[in-house]
Amino acid sequence: MAKQGKILIVDDNVDLLKAAKLYLKRHFAQVDVEKDPERIPDLLNNEQYDVILLDMNFTKDVDSGQEGFYWMDRILQIDPSAVIVLITAYGNVDTAVRAIKEGATNFVLKPWENEKLLATIMAAMRLRSSKLEVEHLRSKQQQMDEDLSLRFKDIIGNSPAMLQVFETIERVAATDANVLILGENGTGKELIARAIHRNSSRKEEACITVDLGAISETLFESELFGHEKGAFTDARASRAGRFEIASGGTLFLDEIGNLSLPLQAKLLTALQSRTITRIGSNQTRSIDIRLISATNMDVYEMVSDQSFRQDLLYRINTIELKLPPLRDRIEDIPLLTEYFLKLYAKKYHKEVRKISPSAIKRMEKYHWPGNVRELQHAVERAVIMNVGTTLQADDFYFNNRPQANEEDSLVMESLNIEDMEKVMIRKALKKYNGNITQAADELGLTRSSLYRRLEKYGI
Repeated sequence: MAKQGKILIVDDNVDLLKAAKLYLKRHFAQVDVEKDPERIPDLLNNEQYDVILLDMNFTKDVDSGQEGFYWMDRILQIDPSAVIVLITAYGNVDTAVRAIKEGATNFVLKPWENEKLLATIMAAMRLRSSKLEVEHLRSKQQQMDEDLSLRFKDIIGNSPAMLQVFETIERVAATDANVLILGENGTGKELIARAIHRNSSRKEEACITVDLGAISETLFESELFGHEKGAFTDARASRAGRFEIASGGTLFLDEIGNLSLPLQAKLLTALQSRTITRIGSNQTRSIDIRLISATNMDVYEMVSDQSFRQDLLYRINTIELKLPPLRDRIEDIPLLTEYFLKLYAKKYHKEVRKISPSAIKRMEKYHWPGNVRELQHAVERAVIMNVGTTLQADDFYFNNRPQANEEDSLVMESLNIEDMEKVMIRKALKKYNGNITQAADELGLTRSSLYRRLEKYGI
């Protein structure tokens, strides 16, 4: 069995250090010794020790133990979960007991018996493991609480398109297969990811969401892989990354199409090796995640454009699930509207209870470029503004854009290239009834290029 554990011994007695290291290195993977306590901060910033053996008295402070108390406090400031075993002489037992009350784990008397020293260190290692586990669970629970509060958990719909989605979820949820969810903005990709997780064998563990579109290149590794204290300027404490927190559960990478090629390479390496390394550490950590990814972009077109790695796509899309836009599931609009109506009537303490048939008809004729998210906001606004008990057609505001001839006249006045580009994109989409592929061909663009322009102009 491979040796485990990292031990640090700090004592000004060089002979004691040599003897302790000679004995302990037979039982532990790493045993570091140091006679100068002033080097403790540097040692702790470069390494995480399972157990620290600390002398109570150094040459400057013969037998009061004050130096030992000072350095114990410094160690706990640097690493609050540190496990410290004090080294003391027989006559200083009272001092050692006081130190235990102030944060030490145990103490050993000089000269010690090797077997007793080993037993004390092994017990301290078990305590360290328990502390780290508690810290990990606390981080995981905090992240779960934050993520679960972001969005409602129910998926509404009984249209044929959604029934097919539900069938796919039932088939893939019980497996550990990686899933790629494709769909326009606002179609509910995160809700589907959480539904897959809730129906999987990992449902008792965390489902951690990462919005890759909101993470800058400089923060990518820190957010996903974590960092050690002092790894960079603002790293005031060690922090587990999302991969670590999600280990045992599900990791949902939203907007994966926004990753640059260098970041795609780093992500692929972690997924292939199933290990991560925190920034500022040389220690690799194994991860056990079920990966779900999502994007509103055409990743296949991006592969053709060489803006998305083909090997990464193969890694993330064992199962591919396409979500229909709201305009392709208009049968679900009454159900969705009723759901949001009840939700916001309760939230805003409004008396509104139902929606008129004329309002439903108007909603069913609208194109819904923002999909379910846009419908949600429309119902929320209508509930807030309504003064009766029924939502009417006039309670709904739709962002109707200018007619083509009005846009043309505006462009002719400004001759702004971006304005002209927006007009041409809208004309192409209107001509082909929203078909992205045909509109892109008409405009001489790739699908991914057109998607990027749609996002840029908010079309």
